[in-house]
Amino acid sequence: MVHWPKHVQIKEVGPRDGLQNEKKPVPTADKVNWINMLSESGVKEIEYSSFVHPKWVPQLSDAHEVGKKIKRNPDVRYSALVPNMKGLELALETGIDGASVFMSASETHNQKNINKSIAETYPVLGEVIKEAKKNDKHVTGYVSTVFDCPFEGKVTPEQVIRVCDKLFEYGVDDISLGDTIGTAVPSQVDQLLEAVLSRYPKEKIIMHFHDTRGMAIANITRSLPYGITRFDSSIGGLGGCPYAPGAAGNVATNDVLYLLHGLGIHTGIDEKKLQEAAFYIQQKLGKSLPSKSLAYAASQN
Repeated sequence: MVHWPKHVQIKEVGPRDGLQNEKKPVPTADKVNWINMLSESGVKEIEYSSFVHPKWVPQLSDAHEVGKKIKRNPDVRYSALVPNMKGLELALETGIDGASVFMSASETHNQKNINKSIAETYPVLGEVIKEAKKNDKHVTGYVSTVFDCPFEGKVTPEQVIRVCDKLFEYGVDDISLGDTIGTAVPSQVDQLLEAVLSRYPKEKIIMHFHDTRGMAIANITRSLPYGITRFDSSIGGLGGCPYAPGAAGNVATNDVLYLLHGLGIHTGIDEKKLQEAAFYIQQKLGKSLPSKSLAYAASQN
């Protein structure tokens, strides 16, 4: 008999991880409207943008303006990705509740993504984490390529734990483990979670699955009996990674909700409101998003 958790919390990363790979520019006003819709859906955390240099992610060059203009729901944590002290400074000006720092478990992906070695990345992130905590901000550490790397192949749990140890040592509140290229299968989830949870409390671990091979829902289902109750997902399955060739978007929030609510797990999210927000961004992008639940809902209208 499988014991499912009673509650699961979803972090909506569509406005950041979802949009960052979209070539068609979305006007700032549309982003703000969209995030405001998400804020009223029952989602408890929204990662609304990224404060990386506009040259790297032009779609998110309006992060500062978006952060200033969104209507804040007191029940929602608004977080943003920050690569360095300059990014954190800008993010703090907009009134973020949470800062997300990021690096990879594999050396080559870290070099491609951040233009630094893993060893060179640590002190940069250490400084950002320290300053964010000084400002009483929640800090999440994203660790990419925790299962497979597009350049190096398999990544071992030992490589992942080495990075996690350092980030926890610097003071992050929790860590999001990313299947960046969306190639993991449930047996890899078992292997990683057994290693990780023998070292850190399950409450501090978030899982972040991409759906390149259609395995994200299976991998979430596999994570639940381990007591993992926090997942990142992107509305409609929007997104992809610019530095991971061929990677699809994050698992679709709509599909995750169908799974969780079907299992009797409480999320606090209104599926209908989330659907409306998904249809809104789909229309702004002028293309269909990959979520199966969304496609089904569209076919019923």
